[in-house]
Amino acid sequence: MFDGFPVSARLPAADLDRARAWYEQKLGLKPSREDMGGLWYQTGGSWFLVYGTEFAGTAKNTAAGWSVKGIEALVADLRARGVVFEEYEIPGAQMVGGLLTMGPFKAAWFKDSEGNILEISQVP
Repeated sequence: MFDGFPVSARLPAADLDRARAWYEQKLGLKPSREDMGGLWYQTGGSWFLVYGTEFAGTAKNTAAGWSVKGIEALVADLRARGVVFEEYEIPGAQMVGGLLTMGPFKAAWFKDSEGNILEISQVP
């Protein structure tokens, strides 16, 4: 039923100005639109909304993720921009310097300025 529709993400922010600065400085993203709903970003043919709420950063799970190529270089670039990567214990996987490897699958997680957990992953 939903296989023909794109999916998008909504990310909570306690401080929209701080979130805007973080997404621009750390990820190189600028909102494509701003309105009463929040900050709208477009990436790779999809979009996500950063909206104001007091409940920002309370989720303990991955809130949004990007499928990428060249993950090692991207991790290095993000680290140079001050992004701090999370370390997780995942059975059957190797985690080195914030980069998880499980066979050909690779992933890394980091938090935005509002405490939301974001992921980049490279799937063969």
